[in-house]
Amino acid sequence: MSAGELRRRSHTTAILHGPGTGRAEAQWSEVFSRCFPLQRGAIIDSVQSALWEFEPDVIYLHKMPDLRVLELLLASGIPVVRMVHDHDLYCMRSYKYNFFTRQICRRAASAYCVFGCGAFLARNHEGKFPFKWVSYLAKRKEIRLNQKCQRMIVATQYMREELIRNGFDDSRIAILAPVPQPSNTDLQSSFSERNLLLFAGQIIRGKGVDVLLEALSKVKVPFECIILGDGSHRSYCEQLSRQLGLEGRVQFKGFVPQAEIKEYYHEASVVLMSSVWPEPFGAIGLEGMRYGLPVVAFDAGGIKEWLIDGQNGRLVPWMDKAAFAQAVEELLLDKQRARALGQNAMKLASAQFDFSNYISGLEGVLEELVQSGKERAVV
Repeated sequence: MSAGELRRRSHTTAILHGPGTGRAEAQWSEVFSRCFPLQRGAIIDSVQSALWEFEPDVIYLHKMPDLRVLELLLASGIPVVRMVHDHDLYCMRSYKYNFFTRQICRRAASAYCVFGCGAFLARNHEGKFPFKWVSYLAKRKEIRLNQKCQRMIVATQYMREELIRNGFDDSRIAILAPVPQPSNTDLQSSFSERNLLLFAGQIIRGKGVDVLLEALSKVKVPFECIILGDGSHRSYCEQLSRQLGLEGRVQFKGFVPQAEIKEYYHEASVVLMSSVWPEPFGAIGLEGMRYGLPVVAFDAGGIKEWLIDGQNGRLVPWMDKAAFAQAVEELLLDKQRARALGQNAMKLASAQFDFSNYISGLEGVLEELVQSGKERAVV
């Protein structure tokens, strides 16, 4: 979406990409004037050919695990801007969260990651073996290379602080929340008598759906909870739901088309976010806010930068299940307050997280670097 909007604003864009995934690739020609694939066995030639043929004024970098490509781009003399969406850059586990203890990590990347955290061994979602080796030295090299980028763009102050903790120059870090272009949200919540609670997202351990279920088991007022999404933790959570006696009140719907999700938002009274890993931003909560819904979430990562306790929802101390249950209960019992918080949420989402404003901010960062590069060339 960002590239499409930049092109609409008369910028010429091209894409240098790795192996195709088959998702949305047919539309690339409508967005990018040129597409340059990284050819296996000819990485250096692929990068150099793209730079020579397209002659970019600035390079906007998303995830690039191949450090050879990163080195070539940085050595080109063209300003490089790196968008940091998550924790992959500075965390060997990729989520700043200990899988076993569920504690949030507040350390910089160091030898502790290897000997204290055991992060050299990670789950393998692609190969034949369940685990894969993660190189600490490669991670250190990746950090050093990224420190050479002229700008780092992050979504929250929380992520900015993580970069600074890992030795990045704070003057090169810009905060721009990459909010998605909103769908038509004229269909606001009705706050129906169903007392419908809504969770949407991946059902993996870090999203804390098991913790959410334990909190819901403490809610004393009638409610119905719809859980949208799928993931590796779903079967465990479904079993836990039955064990907690929630089977009649909690429904796992799996993947649901966007059009159907809108109907759930229309019927809901509260959006739930139970993440226990430190969310870099937490865009699902923002989606609910656009429908005029209050959000209840744990204070994890960057969530507190858009969820203000008592103004657009309830921000609950991390992993405090009793407090989470109480916050849900209060909003279900006082629909007038829930509506008021929801209206505040919708106004905040519109004012602070507007897609057009995000693109303008991104455009400003890119144009500043292009202009400074031209000035240096003249001198």
